[in-house]
Amino acid sequence: MLSSPFWLLLLLVVALLGAAYVYMLRRRRQRALTFANLDLLKSVAPADRNRLRHVPIALLIISLILLTVALSGPQADRKVPRNKATVILVMDVSRSMNATDVSPSRIKAAQEAAKKFADELTEGINLGLISFAGTAASLVSPTPDHNATKVAVDKLRLDDKTATGEGIFAALQQISTLNAVLGGGEAAPPARVVLLSDGKETVPDDPDDPRGAFTAARKAKEEKIPVSTISFGTRTGTVELEGDRVPVPVDDDSLRKIANLSGGDFFTAASLDELNKVYEKLQNEIGYETRRGDNSKPWLIAGTLFALVSAFAALAINRRLP
Repeated sequence: MLSSPFWLLLLLVVALLGAAYVYMLRRRRQRALTFANLDLLKSVAPADRNRLRHVPIALLIISLILLTVALSGPQADRKVPRNKATVILVMDVSRSMNATDVSPSRIKAAQEAAKKFADELTEGINLGLISFAGTAASLVSPTPDHNATKVAVDKLRLDDKTATGEGIFAALQQISTLNAVLGGGEAAPPARVVLLSDGKETVPDDPDDPRGAFTAARKAKEEKIPVSTISFGTRTGTVELEGDRVPVPVDDDSLRKIANLSGGDFFTAASLDELNKVYEKLQNEIGYETRRGDNSKPWLIAGTLFALVSAFAALAINRRLP
């Protein structure tokens, strides 16, 4: 796409220049054939040099074409850092997160990955943190100080039950409060909830309950706040509770449905490395946006280089500038 395509009309001038050069060469050749001694011409001007003498003007024409395209304002899509957005990390701290199917444990790996995510998230983005077990706790309100989230992540403690819906509702409330401070409406920055969990919601029993996870996901959809979910762990995970070994397999289905209902993305991770890759992908999606802007610089550089090479070629081959 071009912002000023009318500049391409200059290509007609370039074409006329090329045609004029060809015409002048033919006129000169005709005069030479008419009045000159052909044997003498061949001995003075070898065929190889006759062909090379056209290189400078060819390079010059290419240069003019490239510079004309640059003038027409070529556009291109580019990824640029967002200068404002809101991200709420919602982390499951139920006791199943103590499972060691992910080394050293689900919760410790989740903490390490969350801190790495906070470190690499684009500056200027408001980052908040919520933890949930039987209830939700708002640990860090959205702030561009990502170090606050890192400090809070280190202090996460496990508890009983899993109230996924409460975690999502708390995140929506944080975003609503920040948007009100920023003026709301068009002034509100884009927002995203990133939910990491390993198990099925246990409080309430029905995720379609008014405070359930599916209800919260539908509310997020209404407010145009996607919830990206990460199912963290394996189906073979176990934890020790009161002396018994209890299986705690991940529940991909419910987390996938939360993402689908809210308009977000669903991810799975069974190791710290996989979790870091998920966070890296989310960071690229959240921290950057695609904007269409001017892309004339490469054409200007190429056009200028061709013009310089044309000048050097003219001096080397023809002993004069084209």
